[in-house]
Amino acid sequence: MNKKSLLFAFLLAMLTVVLVACGGDDKPAKENEKGEENNEAGSADKPKFMSLLTGGTSGTYYPLGGGIAKVISDETGIQTDAVSSNASADNIMSVEAGDAEIAFAQTDVATYAEEGINAFDGKPVKNVVGLGALYPETIQIVTVGKSGITSIEDLKGKKVSVGAPGSGTFINAQQILELHGIDIEKDIDAQYLDFGESAGGIQDGNIDAAFITAGTPTGAVEELKASAEVVILPMDEAKIDELVAKYPYYAKDVIEEGTYGLKEDVTTVAVMAMLVVSRDLPEDVVYDMTKALYENTDKIAHDKAKFIDGKTALDGVGIDVHPGAQKYFDEVNK
Repeated sequence: MNKKSLLFAFLLAMLTVVLVACGGDDKPAKENEKGEENNEAGSADKPKFMSLLTGGTSGTYYPLGGGIAKVISDETGIQTDAVSSNASADNIMSVEAGDAEIAFAQTDVATYAEEGINAFDGKPVKNVVGLGALYPETIQIVTVGKSGITSIEDLKGKKVSVGAPGSGTFINAQQILELHGIDIEKDIDAQYLDFGESAGGIQDGNIDAAFITAGTPTGAVEELKASAEVVILPMDEAKIDELVAKYPYYAKDVIEEGTYGLKEDVTTVAVMAMLVVSRDLPEDVVYDMTKALYENTDKIAHDKAKFIDGKTALDGVGIDVHPGAQKYFDEVNK
């Protein structure tokens, strides 16, 4: 091909490119404009599915989580599924790793995660933030009448469930036992069981007592009541004051007479249950989730739903709160 023909072919190709670009300018421009609008609203990054990590199926997290997941699904259009898990510490680690978007956790465990202590020793989480607090989680030290155990000090030398590995219950057990002069590794025969396994172990006589940190009444303990006299070990007022002074996320709590067939009120302590979310979730998505939860508690078929309140949702939360959740709480607490 001579130079003249080559030049002509080049000019023709360039003209074709220009014509195509001009001819298609209108439609792509509209698509781009729409895309930019979506990005500004955050909907371009809106997930289609989310996982909500809960806890063992015999605790409070799992059934309550099912109700919360349904509300979020119905109100936001994002399919959200409640998934059973080992609870607090493991839940936070899973959200940090990107394996889930939302999770239940105790407020104390969330604080440990942010500070990089206890189960998170030297590995503070960076990508997990708070959505809001839900309800008080009572530390219940459960045994039965025939065990002869009437005080926390009586647990020395006994076979005691201290919660599933990675759970907040384990840390509660460790701190409370230590306060009473009991080393979790040396002074008891520690068993690392979930709530259902703990109740079954007490019933079968395989263990003597169990720490259960959950909202009351707890399903596993209710099941135990059907076959035995449930005893909840009390905490002395002075010990409660000492515990709260050392760990401010604890608060005095009372398990009322009649719960599990108890003949009188039992004084103990509690932490708060909360939801944590991935920091990567868009602000508008978390705002919608938060609004959906705190304004539709009447649609959650669980006793603990009555405690879920936007006006107190930051009580006990010691970690950073997601901007989307904070925006909602700022609006309702004006």
